[in-house]
Amino acid sequence: MTLHVQRCDQVAPQRWRNGAGFTRELLAWPAADDWQLRISVADIEIDASFSAFPGVERWFAVLEGAGVVLQLPEGRRVVDADSPPLHFAGEAPPDCALIDGPTRDLNLMARRGSGRSTMQRAEAGELFAPRCGLRALFVTQAATLQIDGADALRLEAFSLAWSEAALGVWRLAETPAPPRAWWLGFDAERAT
Repeated sequence: MTLHVQRCDQVAPQRWRNGAGFTRELLAWPAADDWQLRISVADIEIDASFSAFPGVERWFAVLEGAGVVLQLPEGRRVVDADSPPLHFAGEAPPDCALIDGPTRDLNLMARRGSGRSTMQRAEAGELFAPRCGLRALFVTQAATLQIDGADALRLEAFSLAWSEAALGVWRLAETPAPPRAWWLGFDAERAT
């Protein structure tokens, strides 16, 4: 199994079309110009609507900052750093209001019909072995990813580790403080 690592500070930020923030694309799979799965970190600087992504399922989590208030078709949602990841359809981009200044956020987007995507908070010591083809871990502080009980990879803060041949059991090693990390998965073989 090959593990890939992408750090946020290794990716040049791209300004959003609406000028409200920046995105750092950490993974576009299988190719940047024809992706089925896209994982990115965004910095939201001002209140604005998200961009529309028709035919895309989206996951969203606040990494840093006080959070946001999103106006979705099903109602108003407050999302902060303690909230679970929010799942919503890309066709209906929410209006976004910052709660108290800029935020940094984790985004997972998957083209509808290309597979099943997941995002969940990662806890230290928790096992992660979903039945999916692509598996990833994103951390906001330095952490160690263990695979089948061995110390496999020391990750720096704001890093994404991922593998297309995600076999075995992944585990986030114990940390002195509760980790700020997220498991991500994508199964291209099971259409949604």
